[in-house]
Amino acid sequence: MSGYIDIVCNLYTPEVVQAKQIGIDDTFKTQVRMADDMRKGITMDDYIAKMDRAGIERSLLIATRCGDMRIKGSHELAYETVAEICAKYPDRFSGLAGIDTTRGMQQLRDLEVAVKQYGFVGAHWYPHWFGIPPDAPQIYPTYAKCCELDIPIMMQVGHNLVYSRDRKLPSVAKPILLDQVAIDFPDLILIGIHIGVPWTEEMISMCWKHDNIYTAGDAYAPKHWPKSYIHYANSYGSHKVLFGTDWPVIDPERAVKEVAEFNMRPDSHKKLMRENALRIFKKIPR
Repeated sequence: MSGYIDIVCNLYTPEVVQAKQIGIDDTFKTQVRMADDMRKGITMDDYIAKMDRAGIERSLLIATRCGDMRIKGSHELAYETVAEICAKYPDRFSGLAGIDTTRGMQQLRDLEVAVKQYGFVGAHWYPHWFGIPPDAPQIYPTYAKCCELDIPIMMQVGHNLVYSRDRKLPSVAKPILLDQVAIDFPDLILIGIHIGVPWTEEMISMCWKHDNIYTAGDAYAPKHWPKSYIHYANSYGSHKVLFGTDWPVIDPERAVKEVAEFNMRPDSHKKLMRENALRIFKKIPR
């Protein structure tokens, strides 16, 4: 094992797929060329074996909150479900608390429980599921709570694909919208996941401008990362880019292999694959 850390990972067991707690349909699975034998999910033991083959020591597992649960097509994965898996495999998984901006003060209480009782190491938010941008007032209380709990928050930036034909969502989170947030919350670590496609240059510019903005190369196979993004990760932005897969969107074995083919500087590769994550997610067990 190489000690890599995947900062964006979804629970994708047969039970989760059957319960429709993952928001991708068969059309999207075909679009990302998912293998037939994976479409119904895989067991945790099989996934850990996959992590082992890829050299991934730890994955950050998202307790997703995808939309207002009063609206058809929304779904969530209970914090308790992810907490149980993290407790069963404490050396392999840490939890991320999904954020639902419609829950008001209850969301803030839930987030505190997730961090203080369940040991979650960060927050995760999908702006498009709620139709509000990263600088919307509804999410500001969560930002403040993350500062109080000393945890980062990651969110999908860039355009939003059609993950399910039953619920098409708008793209509301251009990376530039993190600009004011970073100014208002200078102590908050903000991670723009999914590279920021098609506004990758904008994502890089936000990381360059603000000390507290980072980015993650997940949800897109590394061989398709823009050249400017690879250059940034391998040079003046080596301290700002983290590795992720958004499993099951990208297979970890494929992702690790394709990153290796970049032939990055050894120091930059270490930062991307492990060291930046340990520095930013202070609550990951050492």
